[in-house]
Amino acid sequence: MDPKHATTPARPTTKPVKPTKPVKPVKPAKPRARSVDPAPLTGRETPRELLENCFPAFAGRGLREAHRLMRLSIEQDHAVFATVSGAMTPAGMHQTALIPMIEAGWISCLTTTGANLYHDLHRTLGHLIHEVNPAGDDGAYRKARVIRIYDLGFDEDVLLDTDRFFCELLKTKPFQRPMTTPELHFELGRAVAQIEDERKIARPSLLASCYRHGVPIFVGAPQDGSIYLNVVKLEREGSKGFKFRLDVARDVYSMAALQHWSRAKGGRGAAGQASVWIFGGGVPKNYTLQGEPLLSQILGVDARGFDIDVQICVDVADNGALSSCSAGEGHTWGKTSIECVESKSVYLRTDVTVALPIVTQALLSDTTLRRKPMRLYDRLPQACAMLDRAWKQ
Repeated sequence: MDPKHATTPARPTTKPVKPTKPVKPVKPAKPRARSVDPAPLTGRETPRELLENCFPAFAGRGLREAHRLMRLSIEQDHAVFATVSGAMTPAGMHQTALIPMIEAGWISCLTTTGANLYHDLHRTLGHLIHEVNPAGDDGAYRKARVIRIYDLGFDEDVLLDTDRFFCELLKTKPFQRPMTTPELHFELGRAVAQIEDERKIARPSLLASCYRHGVPIFVGAPQDGSIYLNVVKLEREGSKGFKFRLDVARDVYSMAALQHWSRAKGGRGAAGQASVWIFGGGVPKNYTLQGEPLLSQILGVDARGFDIDVQICVDVADNGALSSCSAGEGHTWGKTSIECVESKSVYLRTDVTVALPIVTQALLSDTTLRRKPMRLYDRLPQACAMLDRAWKQ
């Protein structure tokens, strides 16, 4: 080989890097977490102190978190959309917790079942509901004409008398037009409130309480309840002048409109926020939550989802049912905000009849939490007009 063409190794252009000592990893800061070190009970604790200090873990911690988030909803003046499923009015939970929360101005909108509103009137009409043995002889109960709802019982005449009441009331003039479920229940509440005033009934019904405080009542499956069974009778027998109809499309739109209004300029809270309190699962839960995807996915209106999500329900999550849908799963549908999922939601897996009286008592014991009712029913025309303008743009 020609020495002129011989190759020589290239000189390094940079100095070799000297080996350095290994960098000592920085320990991440420990998260600031509350210590689990509850003090002994003395019997002198207030309801709030009991919940905040003596429920440190597991389901107890979930109960404490439900109380914290419900309290936050009230303190920040959120519009609160509550849902109630299960046989809550036969069990008296409307008297124990729901009506006191409505009277305190906390619940702004209610979604429940037709059954709860039907059974709501038994006591108003002078009937009693008793405890029965859930392991008793159902054949004997039937022969004795005793209707059983697990461990509650009442005479079959209670149903027949309640049916007669609704049948006669639905024939009257205010109901002879197409209506949404809030409009139907507002008129029912007006009539029942008048009866309560005339008879000087001390304990109000749920229908009358919502009417008095301007709380709209939605029912997502009205045909699955005894009030509507009486509508069926009146329609099929061709009752003269009976023109009652449910406007389902306007019903769904009204729910979305109230949620949109609650976050828009018409909302009362400084931040224009909304909370959902879910007591049980079922249709009331989904009917309320679906207002958000209706706004964002169908109408193309900006909707971030609920800001606080409190759920008390017995259902497990791994069966795919909607009743147990968490706030995180709901976020994938646009039903809850990401901030809600990260720090402002709780799923307490327990029975509503166990948890709700405890939380309600703790909230009611603080008189500073009382607030003026939002009267969302009165805002319905304004809310629908606002949503009309928003989605048409």
